[in-house]
Amino acid sequence: MNTLNNIREVMRRDRVWSYLEDDQPAVDVSHNVILYVEGLNLSFDGFKALNDLNLYVNDGELRCLIGANGAGKTTLMDVITGKTPCDSGTVYFGQSINLLQHDEADIAQLGIGRKFQKPTVFEAHSVFDNLELSLKQHKAVLPILFAKLSPSEIDLIDHVLGVIGLKEQRFMQAGALSHGQKQWLEIGMLLVAEPRLLLIDEPVAGMTAQETDRTAELLTSLAGEHTVIVVEHDMEFVRSIARTVTVLHQGHVLAEGTMDQVQNNPDVIEVYLGEAP
Repeated sequence: MNTLNNIREVMRRDRVWSYLEDDQPAVDVSHNVILYVEGLNLSFDGFKALNDLNLYVNDGELRCLIGANGAGKTTLMDVITGKTPCDSGTVYFGQSINLLQHDEADIAQLGIGRKFQKPTVFEAHSVFDNLELSLKQHKAVLPILFAKLSPSEIDLIDHVLGVIGLKEQRFMQAGALSHGQKQWLEIGMLLVAEPRLLLIDEPVAGMTAQETDRTAELLTSLAGEHTVIVVEHDMEFVRSIARTVTVLHQGHVLAEGTMDQVQNNPDVIEVYLGEAP
């Protein structure tokens, strides 16, 4: 499995690229809200991972989710992306797309991209090839999966290379990149699929201070054209990027507001931050 064509074939067979039966519905953000999560509940063997959780995220917003381990952050992202079914509640993408009626592959095709903490790039292939493999594919082009890239696809990859700051590394093997560069490449692999909503899990874990600063700039630059939800434990990093912070605790929203507001919230101090400001 060393060739790009072999990788494409595996990805096609495993439905990493999904082809919806109908044209993709437009995301209705007429109320300026792109993600509605209401009354979400999920239990694992009696443990309440999500407990009547409500969350509303505006279109183009950069939102940070914080909370102790087990607060429900990853489980919430699993439900949003179709990885884990919930027990009850509703999750809407815009006004009319019920995400609970779609599977994981279709949700990605609808315009929701997720990046896990550990970068998962094709290390034996170049940065450019990684982005090519991640291009959004439609059912109309299924017969020509192995065709050459179109000029518009090349332009998109070039644009994303500029956004993630890896133009000079375009022909470098992904395995030779630094940890931070691999994280940026994986963000780029989401961007070439043209998502409306990005879910980013602990993007600066293991990064140098310089890489952390660059990641803050990158995520901030994406907000507006995209909606970005970031799960992160580094409070200084959160402070540097977030206008709105949502604090989760025991599967529900404990507090929400600016970083200063949540840091000075007595409930947050008691159960999460653990000390007075």
